[in-house]
Amino acid sequence: MRLAGIVDSRVERADSVAREYGARAFGSVEQMISTFHEIEAASVAVPTSEHVRIGRILMEAGVDVLIEKPLAATLEEVDELMSLATGHGRVAQAGHVERFNPAVRATAQIITQPMFFEVHRLSMFTPRSLDVDVVLDLMIHDLDVVLSFVNSPVSEIRAVGLPILSRKVDIANVRLEFESGCMANFTASRVSTEQVRKLRFFQPGQYISIDYGRQDVLVFTVGAEGTPSANPDIRIAKPEVVSEEPLLAEIRSFLNAVRTRSRPVVSLEDGRRALGLALEIVAAIQEHGKKVNLDEIRLQS
Repeated sequence: MRLAGIVDSRVERADSVAREYGARAFGSVEQMISTFHEIEAASVAVPTSEHVRIGRILMEAGVDVLIEKPLAATLEEVDELMSLATGHGRVAQAGHVERFNPAVRATAQIITQPMFFEVHRLSMFTPRSLDVDVVLDLMIHDLDVVLSFVNSPVSEIRAVGLPILSRKVDIANVRLEFESGCMANFTASRVSTEQVRKLRFFQPGQYISIDYGRQDVLVFTVGAEGTPSANPDIRIAKPEVVSEEPLLAEIRSFLNAVRTRSRPVVSLEDGRRALGLALEIVAAIQEHGKKVNLDEIRLQS
C-alpha cells in the first residue's frame, strides 16, 4: 500500500504534506471520495466530534478505518461506528497507540495476576485538545492498557480532578477497584513542569516497571535468576524490547488487518470499553466537585 491522499480543511497544509509524500491533496473527505477511487484504508485524526460523520462517509464508500482515540464523544456514537463497520464489512481499529509501545507489548507476555498499579502520565501545558478533560485526552491511554492487562470489570471508581489553566479538568487522580481484587491508581496532568509516562504494577512475586517514553521494562522477581538487586532475595531482569515507533507499529498492524481482513489488535470494542470507563471517571469527578462545592470555591477565588 502507499499513501494516496491527504485531507485537510486547510487546503494549503494538505498541499504541503501531499507534495512531501507524493500524494494528492483534498479539502474534504467528500471531495476525496467523489473524485479519487484508489482509497482502501484511511486514518481518521479529526476532532472527536467529527469521528462518526467522517467514519460513516468512509465506511459507506468501502474504506477501512483507523479512528483515533477517544473513538467518539458518547458510547451511542461508538455503537453507531460499530454498526457501520459490521454492516459494511469494514475493518475498523481504535487508535490506542500505547498498545503498540514495544515496552507494553513485551510486558503483555509476562502478565500473571496483576494486583496493584501505579500510573503517571504528566505533560506540560499546550493549547491542544482543550475541548475534553485530561481523562479523555491523556489518561485514556493508560486506562486502555490497564484494562487489557487486568481483563476484569471495574467494581468501584473514586476520582478527583481540577481545572487549572482551562475550563476543563487539567489534572486528575483516580482509584479503581476491579472485580478480580486488583487496585489501580492513575494520575494524569497536562499542567506539569515535567514529562512523565510511567506504569508500575505488582503481581505475586514480581514488581514490573514500564517507562513508555524510553520503551523500557524492568522486572524485579523474588527468588529468581538474574542481576542481584540491593536485596539479595530479589533479582532484576530486563525483557528484550525491540525498539519501534509506536505510531508506525500501529499503522503497520492496521494495514495488516486490512490486507488479511482480520480483527485488529485494538478493536472498536476495546475502544468502547476504554471510553466507557473514561466517561464514568469524568462523571465521578463531577460528583466529587459537587460534594466539595468546587464551583463555589472557584467563584470566590
